[in-house]
Amino acid sequence: MAHPSPSSHRTGKIRDVFDNRRARFEFELLERFEAGMELRGSEIKSIRVAGVDFRDAFARFESSELYLENLYIAPYDKASYNNHDPRRKRKLLLHKKELSELYIAATQRGLTIVPVKMYYLKGRLKIEIAIARGKKLHDKREAQKAKDAKREMEAYR
Repeated sequence: MAHPSPSSHRTGKIRDVFDNRRARFEFELLERFEAGMELRGSEIKSIRVAGVDFRDAFARFESSELYLENLYIAPYDKASYNNHDPRRKRKLLLHKKELSELYIAATQRGLTIVPVKMYYLKGRLKIEIAIARGKKLHDKREAQKAKDAKREMEAYR
């Protein structure tokens, strides 16, 4: 899942991108937001050695705060008894205006909040989340056909 980028954190560029490709296939992404995430020490170390899985991850509101659930961060081997729960809820850090916008979208029928990317920006871990609408089966089939056709066109060049 990891796609390392050669840029440095000192220059303020994005590096070490973890991409949730499945979200682009399963959902129609409507609007994106960049958020920080409340993490423990062993979690950040585990992320640096590429121990992240976005499968089935989503965000949910709990008493006006947004939490990311089902994001798997593998236990860090060298953390011993101080290790974290791999699938614990993690608080997302956003501005109040962004939280209210996300809350309005999350209460609408058929919309959800999913993680799209995780990356380092200026030495801090950021996660890109998106308001998303689930695709129907026929939409997924059309997307797959278009992807296959594009791949075939590239092969003939």
